Amino acid sequence: MPRDKTATHSKVLAAAKEEFMEYGYENASMRRIGERCGMTAAGLYRHCKDKADLFREIVSPSVRKIDDWLEAHIDRSIKTVETNEVDLWKDSEIDMMRDLIYPNMEEYRLLLTKAQGSPYENFLHDLTERHQEKMLEFLPLLYERGYAPRRIDPKELHLLLSAYTTAMFEPVVHGYSQEDAYRCLETLEAFFLPGWKRLLGF
Repeated sequence: MPRDKTATHSKVLAAAKEEFMEYGYENASMRRIGERCGMTAAGLYRHCKDKADLFREIVSPSVRKIDDWLEAHIDRSIKTVETNEVDLWKDSEIDMMRDLIYPNMEEYRLLLTKAQGSPYENFLHDLTERHQEKMLEFLPLLYERGYAPRRIDPKELHLLLSAYTTAMFEPVVHGYSQEDAYRCLETLEAFFLPGWKRLLGF
């Protein structure tokens, strides 16, 4: 639906974000959001269809940033294999956490910890499923190019990707300081990346 891109709409989004952070999506109240920004319910509904519409507008830019990063990452990975470049690990999801997620912890904390009852409540699971789908598409290319990835069952791959994804996002979920998050990321990088390289035959 058309958006009112005025300062008033920005106030509505700010008020809604405060409400969602305090109460979570499920328990958030449109009445309280209206009160937070000094607006009647009728006025509030000129800015959104409903609570779900507001939450989607707030978190969708964060989701889109992850989707865009991962699509670019997949394109880079395919290109490096097709051109037989030596270093296939110029970037990984670790870099996504370092460059995109951890500098914006509060933004992603809303998405990961306050979305119960919304279409985003299984975000990490859905992210893992998409990652698995892309990796299963990528494996045949490795075989074609002479690499020797281990023959892995999709259930095994899901288990590994779920552990990897969950571990990377745990500092966001638990509200770690950036300093602690980055220190943990170094540990995750040292632990997971050698395993992925070995699994994929690099």
